[in-house]
Amino acid sequence: MNRGGAPTMDLNGADQLRVGVVAARWHEEVMAGLVDGALRALEQARVDDPLVLRVPGSFELPVACARLARARYDALVALGVVIRGETPHFEYVCRAASDGLVRVSVDSGVPIGFGVLTCDDEAQALDRAGLPGSSEDKGFEAAQAALATVLVLRASYA
Repeated sequence: MNRGGAPTMDLNGADQLRVGVVAARWHEEVMAGLVDGALRALEQARVDDPLVLRVPGSFELPVACARLARARYDALVALGVVIRGETPHFEYVCRAASDGLVRVSVDSGVPIGFGVLTCDDEAQALDRAGLPGSSEDKGFEAAQAALATVLVLRASYA
């Protein structure tokens, strides 16, 4: 797995965090890899009993994350995949998901690890899904990013 560009994360203290993983259902094989990667990262950080909430698609990620942010989760991980097709659907869904997740995170102050793949084809998505043979594990990276952000903010404003 090529992780040469990924930063090293200090996740000491993550075991005390309440974390939710919100994952779309479209593209089952890719999503299984993303969810497994996120849960593996949380397990390595000793996060107990993360909530896993499945929503229909990437478009629904922001509203689900908003609800969990209001429910006092410390960090969230948003996972989805949108594959380019022949219509403008790709641009609309990608923009709605990314803008919505940023808005939820900034408005609530709850870090959201962004694990939404925006790919030209299924092969690109599979290569980023953390499956055997994949070159990247974006679910794992998104979970680590969410945890690290909570911890650095807590350390800065303790």
